[in-house]
Amino acid sequence: MFENDFGKSLDRRSFLRGSALFAGVVGISVVPAAAQQAPEKKKEEPKDPFASGGKKEEKKLIDKDGNEYRICPQCGYNMYKQGRMWVCDNCGYSYVE
Repeated sequence: MFENDFGKSLDRRSFLRGSALFAGVVGISVVPAAAQQAPEKKKEEPKDPFASGGKKEEKKLIDKDGNEYRICPQCGYNMYKQGRMWVCDNCGYSYVE
């Protein structure tokens, strides 16, 4: 069928040679288009919400006796500082500062 259309026999070697030429032409036409693209802008890295630099300062709470206290994350009652630890008067929750 192909032998009659092209006037010569289409064997494997000539088919691969034609395919290589076609791939080369397509490759050459794609390279200049890729070179003309505008350079991409640098993307800013998202800020880490857990970074220690962004830690907000807690407002110091003072009770009626003049002692500093914090709010317990477990029960919501007052926590007082005992040495290096903050201890909740209500539930006993504690953590080291």
